[in-house]
Amino acid sequence: MVCFTHIVLFFFFAALSTVDTRSIQNNSDVELLIQNRIVEKKQLSATIASYRHRFEHSPNFKKLRWALSEKLTPPYCEFCHLFVPAIRFLIEINETIHVENVTIALCKDIQLFLNIEVCVGAVLEYKDAAIEIFSMSPLTNKELCALAFDCEDQKDFPILRWNVTIPGSKPSPRPPQPPASGSPKLKVLHLSDIHVDFAYKPGTQADCHKPLCCRDGPTIPGPNGAGFWGDYRNCDLPYWTAQSILRYASELEEDIDFIYYTGDLPPHNVWNQSRADQLYSLTTINQLLAATFSNKTFYPAVGNHEAAPCNMYPTPSIRTDNITWLYEALADSWATLGLPADTRESIVRGAFYTTMVRPGLRLISLNMNYCAPENYWLFVNATDPLGQLQWMIQWLQYAEDHGEKVHIIAHHPPRSCLAAFSWNFHQIINRYENTIAGQFYGHTHNDEFIVFYDEVDKKRAVSMAYVTPSLTPQSFLNPGYRIYTMDGAYENSSYWVLDHRTVIMNLTATNMYNRTILLNEYEARDAYKMENLFPADWDNLIQRMQNDIDGSLMSSAYQYYTKSYTNGTSCNRSCRRGLLCNFKTARSDDPHACDSIPSYY
Repeated sequence: MVCFTHIVLFFFFAALSTVDTRSIQNNSDVELLIQNRIVEKKQLSATIASYRHRFEHSPNFKKLRWALSEKLTPPYCEFCHLFVPAIRFLIEINETIHVENVTIALCKDIQLFLNIEVCVGAVLEYKDAAIEIFSMSPLTNKELCALAFDCEDQKDFPILRWNVTIPGSKPSPRPPQPPASGSPKLKVLHLSDIHVDFAYKPGTQADCHKPLCCRDGPTIPGPNGAGFWGDYRNCDLPYWTAQSILRYASELEEDIDFIYYTGDLPPHNVWNQSRADQLYSLTTINQLLAATFSNKTFYPAVGNHEAAPCNMYPTPSIRTDNITWLYEALADSWATLGLPADTRESIVRGAFYTTMVRPGLRLISLNMNYCAPENYWLFVNATDPLGQLQWMIQWLQYAEDHGEKVHIIAHHPPRSCLAAFSWNFHQIINRYENTIAGQFYGHTHNDEFIVFYDEVDKKRAVSMAYVTPSLTPQSFLNPGYRIYTMDGAYENSSYWVLDHRTVIMNLTATNMYNRTILLNEYEARDAYKMENLFPADWDNLIQRMQNDIDGSLMSSAYQYYTKSYTNGTSCNRSCRRGLLCNFKTARSDDPHACDSIPSYY
């Protein structure tokens, strides 16, 4: 999820509108930047920044974004192009104290638009890292804006392009085939984006002036107060609700074989978090999981919210900050969830690892924070951080040579990554399409799937990625989890997903009757009328929905996307086209991924 690193840039931008220009009077260009077009924009910029992460998970905002994606340039790009030069000038003349002092003063000026506690907290949380990144980054001002806010195509800048080395001699494609009747099956639970709020307080304001609500102030009678079991609005999951959902899953799904677990444990109060807070979330939630699913092995991946500050995962080249405190805690905690000891070395190094799950099935767990645009440390150097992609290639080649199948798990879907990483990742998936039997992600909080297509024959589907629904209801979603049925452990098993079932908690009914009400939302093969769940079958589903854009399948897809918070009638044609485009977009900055989808206007 998008965090408050975006806020920091906006605070810096807006702050310069009130800097004492006498301190920089010798630079007319910077003074001009400060004096022109700023005062009337500063409240808007701060407001947009503070609630951007809310919008990212709002169904209505996503529909608007899909409708306008080809028509408008985001307003924050204008601010970025205006003020990055000014920020860098302040750093150059060693006047960074102005940034902190003025942005905190600005927080007081705009408190009618943005909660002052959130504003000041965000400044203090991110200012040191942001100043250092501006100082160290070799990127030009234009390149920084392109990375930070997708203002321009990243591939247009040579410094942002890089490639990994991929072995040639790709074997002829061997599309997966259905297993023989009676073949063994695996049952796999997938949990993601739990986001437990240990400070959740029933009855408090659920639609407050902070990015995270349901935790502060007096209780409020009536519908404005937070529900006991959770709330659809800007709130995370109460601990007792997480306990209840997980207990239900452990009892109902008692025959699960293992669990994929793709990160994001802490709540969204990202303006006020410490390392101790993150470690408490990690320890407490993982202890709950271990106790609830005793004798089950978890295969985790790290989320963007585990870091403090949120999203900020420094690479080893950053000498003033490191993430060892988190990676050592992850290695210890993940060992209690069943990971073998030989995974520890790479976890401590970079929070990624590989291990054998079953005979013939290898798991690769990636740390996609090293590709995320919100990890601003990558602005210093984004070229395959820690050599993670090259490491993955080596293991995929090993798997190909030894007849293994591979599942990939991570928090961010690869289309959420910086362009160079995302396009390299796409090439890797293409090269090893016979070896990779499935990809499993989280992060978006929605229920999604992503079809990867061949880079030569662009109509041929080659791989599948599943984006599992979140446990947190933020925002405007029912809590949920996913159960996969996979080809089982036997000689020459494909280990492909054969079907999946999504379970949701009806939050409205749960609060109404004061007991957790969970139900099977849908099973993929039945709901979508699919013979199999192989890439070609998902591509066929997209074609059927595309050919009947107003039909029931498309309506169901949007309902499941929101975990039945709403139904398809609230998604018009531009919204539906946007959702179809989501399903077909496997890499970022791909301007032609959705060319085959009509406009429907």
